Amino acid sequence: MNVTRNHAVDIVIIGGGHNGLVAAFYLAKAGLKPLVLERRSMVGGAAITSELCPGFRCSTLAHSAGPVHPNIIRDMKLHQFGVERLEPETCAFAPLLDGQRLVAYVDANRTVEEISKLSQKDGERYQEFNQSIHQIGDLLRDILWRTPPSIDTPTLTDAWQFIKTSRKFRALGRTNGFRLLRWLPMSVADLLTEWFETDILKSLLAARGIYGDFRGPRSVGSGAALLLQAALSDHPVGSIHGFQGGLGALTQGMAAAAEAAGATIRNNVEVTRITVKSGQAVGVVLDDGEEIPASTVISNVDPKRTLLHLVDPANLDPNFVTKLQNIRTHGVMAKINLALDALPVFTALNTATKTEAASALSGRIHIGPDLDYLERAFDASKYGRYSDRPYMDITIPTLTDPTLAPAGHHVLSICAQFAPYQLREGNWDQSRDPFKDAVLAELRHYVPTLDQHIVGQQVLTPLDFESTYGMTGGHIFHGEHALDQLFNLRPLPSLSQYRTPMRQLYLCGAGTHPGGGVTGACGMNASREVLKDRRKRS
Repeated sequence: MNVTRNHAVDIVIIGGGHNGLVAAFYLAKAGLKPLVLERRSMVGGAAITSELCPGFRCSTLAHSAGPVHPNIIRDMKLHQFGVERLEPETCAFAPLLDGQRLVAYVDANRTVEEISKLSQKDGERYQEFNQSIHQIGDLLRDILWRTPPSIDTPTLTDAWQFIKTSRKFRALGRTNGFRLLRWLPMSVADLLTEWFETDILKSLLAARGIYGDFRGPRSVGSGAALLLQAALSDHPVGSIHGFQGGLGALTQGMAAAAEAAGATIRNNVEVTRITVKSGQAVGVVLDDGEEIPASTVISNVDPKRTLLHLVDPANLDPNFVTKLQNIRTHGVMAKINLALDALPVFTALNTATKTEAASALSGRIHIGPDLDYLERAFDASKYGRYSDRPYMDITIPTLTDPTLAPAGHHVLSICAQFAPYQLREGNWDQSRDPFKDAVLAELRHYVPTLDQHIVGQQVLTPLDFESTYGMTGGHIFHGEHALDQLFNLRPLPSLSQYRTPMRQLYLCGAGTHPGGGVTGACGMNASREVLKDRRKRS
């Protein structure tokens, strides 16, 4: 007989990822008593720091923040909990096999200078492109940070927000307004080829439109993903937002802020069922049989896992279940973390001083020389194969945070695509090492002495993302960033405002608007809707 050991609580939050912690903070700040239940021994979800090997630590999965919404940084007073942001002056470094390189900086003027070394025409064009991206990004950022309006039953607030957005759209002017509407459904390959002639520049920019998703640069709609990433990072090539101690320091600070506000966090407890009575969520059941009654349940778990596994299907309409099953969660990214006894030497930096090399490598490192390379890497995944020559997004966090490794040693963190969750032949237990070997073989073209310096390694496949971190299909964003799964269509139109068909059951994870990435916006928006509903009932 299962015994309920808890009195009813205000709110149960399933999952201690960063969005769940943000939601817990805002709800606690409003005077409620949220209880966060995390099945692992540490909170943070995909934003964690763990030991790679003795003496080496790294951001295990995500290696850069989204960035975090500035209001969250301010409201949670994260600096008081030891959270220190790190943002190098370099956005990205893109080496070529012939020894050339492209370095992009936070300072747009410096980026233009670097591009002009490869193409004077592209340097001039980049100035205009960057200005357009900034103006369009300002509009999109405003949409991303808000709860999407209801399509079926818009409220007066929805109507007012629509008017405000319409005014901002008109303020873009005819040229940028037309560009926004045209770029959203375009492929990044077509979009960027209209602007630039330099292959490595086009590839570096296009990577923002395919990162983490099941698409190549010639896939229709990849333009929308590029604009989404640019709106969040404020730079067309993307930037890196880290924290002293890795991303785990961020989520540990968030947990401390939530607890200081009045939230409770329990680790090593797994929710196996959400209890629903008469169409309303009334609590959860843990794997040991413990029942926790609650007036509201919020799930930081992805939508498919929440509604297809934690909720009894009898509570859902069959047509709705079919739609849920068809949310695309095809994971295509693997993560390889390396411990090195020295800073890797890129041939494209042979003529640079040690200071110049360290500066160039302090941002993101892009491996993918042209659009064809990126497209061929994607082609493999379409047929259930991992790429023999993968696209890579790499960071060396120890250049900005030496505390992560012994003195003079470094951590190299690789997000590698394409590595499909579902392999046509074999499985990931058999393919883990061959894929790692393919990644390192490609990287050796740029860093010939890499193998001499590897003293530890970790390989995480999409299957690990699912089994260890609970991401359905191994998808790091809990679902594709595609036009039919973005904005008020994310993850489905009926779920876009964080509410579910069951009363008092909400979603707050990356599968909701505005999507994946360590921003905290999903948790912030969801908590706002929960509080709004509570005020209506009171």
